[in-house]
Amino acid sequence: MAKAKRTSVFSKKSVATALAALLMMPLAEADVLRIGVASAGGGDPVTFSGSSLGIVRNQRLLEKAFEGTGTEIQWFFFKGAGPAVNEALSNQQLDFAYEGDLPQVVGRANGLDTKLLAAIGVRSNVYLAVPKGSDIKSVEDLKGKKVAVFRGTNAHLVSINLLADHGLTERDLKVINLDSGSSQAALASKGVDAAFGGRELFKLRDQGLIDILFDNPKNEVRYTRQCALVVRGAYEKEHPDNVQKVVDTLVDAAKWESEESNRDAVLNEWAKTNEPVASLKADFGHLALRDSASPLVDDFLRSRYQAVADQAKDEKMIRRPVGIDGWFETKYLGNALKSKGLEHYWTAYGADGKQAANTATASSDKSVNNGG
Repeated sequence: MAKAKRTSVFSKKSVATALAALLMMPLAEADVLRIGVASAGGGDPVTFSGSSLGIVRNQRLLEKAFEGTGTEIQWFFFKGAGPAVNEALSNQQLDFAYEGDLPQVVGRANGLDTKLLAAIGVRSNVYLAVPKGSDIKSVEDLKGKKVAVFRGTNAHLVSINLLADHGLTERDLKVINLDSGSSQAALASKGVDAAFGGRELFKLRDQGLIDILFDNPKNEVRYTRQCALVVRGAYEKEHPDNVQKVVDTLVDAAKWESEESNRDAVLNEWAKTNEPVASLKADFGHLALRDSASPLVDDFLRSRYQAVADQAKDEKMIRRPVGIDGWFETKYLGNALKSKGLEHYWTAYGADGKQAANTATASSDKSVNNGG
């Protein structure tokens, strides 16, 4: 007896129809907004200091801003700092990123599609430290010594500038590439003769383990580093409303940070990283918080970014030149400042970073309203 032919319940026609319907359906989007921070951070939960975005993190301001939208806010911290953040951006693992000027320039030179939205934490000093009791008494004394530098970060070019102004180059030193934590350990154990770093060095100083050899006493802008918030270009195009909400939230935090009456509260917020308040006071004692917190993309920020880009090319850190035109997308910042009545709250500085721009209003308008 012949076997009956088995007939599938799904005909070829019905399968094809189902596949076509699936292809026409909009792709479900992950309701997640991912922010990368170019720092290992500290504390529990992990946070970071020195910028208004750290305030946003601590006070869960983004989580509150997106409450009820179904969007989850995720924060990622990178011990590898800016270079590691760039890799994550390149792999589309982040939507927004907080990092320094040099890594951002390197990323752009390598074809990373980002838009710079606003300044976050500018005029940060870089310090030069030596172990306690060292016979190194000047920058010139570094010649031939083992010096720790975190290469590729926004402190790297500052160290090159300081060396150059004292007749030295990196080739005159025995440079060792160490991240912040490793550099501190090496200084404390006298495994290196000197190290460039940030405010984390003040904790070692106060413990009697090191001396700060250089602390930028004249606030020379060439010895400072700038940080900013960037967004992936594709994300900015696809989710402009989300970008606006992030920038609005950042401006609110920057305004709160800028009030001098809030200085102690701001430092205590940043100390949630487990950094000593004394270290934060030492680092920010030279600077008005309003200037540090300013989100403006003014002539000062533009000139510093272009200077970093030009120097990175000269130092052969990047192969092709980088221009700032078309990179800075400041319409979101302009919208935030206008809606909050803050168009003239922060000083728009000229290129030297010391004098207000000749026409403050025009400079401010240029800074926040232009798309490039």
